[in-house]
Amino acid sequence: MYKLKADLFKAIGHPMRVRILEILASGPVSVSELNRQIGAEASHLSQQLGILKRAGIISSAKHGSSVTYFLVQKDVIDLLHMAKGIITNVLTEASSVLENIKKTEGAPI
Repeated sequence: MYKLKADLFKAIGHPMRVRILEILASGPVSVSELNRQIGAEASHLSQQLGILKRAGIISSAKHGSSVTYFLVQKDVIDLLHMAKGIITNVLTEASSVLENIKKTEGAPI
């Protein structure tokens, strides 16, 4: 189970893949729209989509010549929200520590 969890985090552990998931959270999106929103080279976007698809997090459907991607595992969005909360807490604590350091800068050692 530890390895499977680590593999899941590896699959979502890239800024572009996180952005793709955030975009797909609102519903299915075509590759051309993903490319427009992300602004990456088509080959790089395709590579990142493939990683998420192989992990079973997203899937695709072909409509004529257009390919649309959608979330299969919608719980991954909850995971991203929790990650944002953790990051916010860490930064808030770090900011508090920094403020305390600034307040004591003039104090004798």
